[in-house]
Amino acid sequence: MRRALTFAGATGTVTGSCYVLDLNGRRLLVDCGLFQGYKQLRLRNWDPKPFDPTTLAAVVLTHAHIDHSGYLPLLVRRGFKGPIFCSVGTAELCRILLPDSGKLQEEEAVFANRHRFSKHKPALPLYTREDAQACLSQLETVAVGSAFAPASGVTAHLRGAGHLLGATFVRIEHEGLSVTFTGDLGRPDDPVMKPPSAPSPTDFLITESTYGDRRHPEIDAEGELATWIAKACSRGGVTVIPAFAVGRVQTLLLHLMRLKDRKQIPDIPVYLDSPMACDATIVFRRLGSEHRLTHDECARMCGAAQFVNSPEDSKQLDRRQGPMIIVSSSGMATGGRVVHHLKTFAGDPRNLILLSGFQAAGTRGAALAAGAASIRIHGSEVPVRAEVGQLTSFSAHADADELLTWMRQLTVPPRRTFITHGEPHASDVLRYRIEHELGWDVRVPEYREIVDLEALVGVSDGTATTESNNG
Repeated sequence: MRRALTFAGATGTVTGSCYVLDLNGRRLLVDCGLFQGYKQLRLRNWDPKPFDPTTLAAVVLTHAHIDHSGYLPLLVRRGFKGPIFCSVGTAELCRILLPDSGKLQEEEAVFANRHRFSKHKPALPLYTREDAQACLSQLETVAVGSAFAPASGVTAHLRGAGHLLGATFVRIEHEGLSVTFTGDLGRPDDPVMKPPSAPSPTDFLITESTYGDRRHPEIDAEGELATWIAKACSRGGVTVIPAFAVGRVQTLLLHLMRLKDRKQIPDIPVYLDSPMACDATIVFRRLGSEHRLTHDECARMCGAAQFVNSPEDSKQLDRRQGPMIIVSSSGMATGGRVVHHLKTFAGDPRNLILLSGFQAAGTRGAALAAGAASIRIHGSEVPVRAEVGQLTSFSAHADADELLTWMRQLTVPPRRTFITHGEPHASDVLRYRIEHELGWDVRVPEYREIVDLEALVGVSDGTATTESNNG
C-alpha cells in the first residue's frame, strides 16, 4: 500500500497552494493555486506540475482565492476531467474570480505586446477567460460539515475556516489514516466572517503560517483607517487602496460606511473599481448565513461605494481630482485596474497609497511597504512620492497565537504537523512554537517534497485516528 503526500506548492512562500494526496491508487489534489510574487515563483506557473493531471480522481478546494484556485483552468486544459469539490460559497466566488483571472492575463498580454515591454514575442496569457469558463462546469458543491466521497474508499469533510466567504478546512480519511489541510484560517473575532470551526482528531495536519511569526496588533481597525483617510483628505489628496476583491474589499466598505455614519471621515466619494469585487459584494448579500452581518448591515455595506464597471469609467477616475477614495484590486498591486491608478497617483505627495493586507515578497505591494522610491509598472519606473501607509489590523488570517489556540483544540497531537503557506521566517518561527509549546512532531517541507505517510503512521499498531461519517 502506498499513501503519500506531495507538496506541490506553498512551500517557502504564501502562494501556489497545491497538495497531491496518493491513497493506494487514488490520487486527490487539495487546492490548485497560482504562484504570485517574485518572478522566479511566477515562472513556476508555466512549469509542468509534478503529477499528471489525467491521473487525478478529484480536486478538493479549501476556498476561492487565486493562490488556492487559480491554476484550475490550466489543470483542466491539460487533461483533468474529474470533479472539483468545494463549498457553495467557494463555487460562487470561483465563478467570478477565475474568469476574471483569465481575462486579466489576456489583457496584460495584449498590453505587453502593444507597448513591447515583454521579452516574449509575442507575450501570451497563462490561460484565457475561455479556459477559466471551461473548468467551472467541473465544480461540484458539497455541504459544509457533511461527509462526501471524493474517490472510492475515501471520505472527506469540509468545515468552516472563517477567512473568506465559503472558506473551509478539509479532513480526508482513507482506511484509518486521516489528513487535515487548514487552507487559510480566519480570525476568531473577524468583523465580517464567523470564527473557524474546531478541528477533529487527525493523523497529519498541514497548516498555513502566513502570520506564523507575529501577533496582530490590538488596534481599533476603524480608528486606524479613519486616521489615514483624514490625513489624505486634509491635503486634498486621493486615497488609493489596493484590496483583495473578495473579503478585504467588503470589510473595508463596512468600516467606511460606519466611519461616515459617525462622521469620523468626510463624506467624500468612494469608488469600488473592480468588476470582480462588485460581483463578489453582491454574493455577500445572497449568502447571508455564511457571515456575521445582518441583512441591513450587508445592504448598507454594498451601498457604501459607487461601483465602477466599465474600463472607460475606470479611466475617468484617473482624470478626477481629490479628495476621493478608490478601492481597487489586486490586494498586492500585482495586476488589475489598481496598477493604472498607482501609475497615475503615486507621483503626487498629496495622495495616499493605503495597503490593506499582507504583501507577499516580490510584489509591488511589498516594494511600496518597504519604502521603494519607485515601482515598475508596464516596463517603466514610476516614482513614488505619495504617502504610503499600511493597515495593520485588517488581516483575515489567524496570527500565530490564534493558530496555536486553534491547534490546542486537538486533544491528541497529530503524528506530524507540516507547516506551509508562509514566508520562510514565518514558517520556521511557527514550527519552533508548535514544537516547544505544544510538544508536537513538526517540520517545514521543501517544494515538491514527497512524504511517505505509510512509513510514518504505522497503521498496524491500531492507533490511527478515525472519524464517524456524520462529521
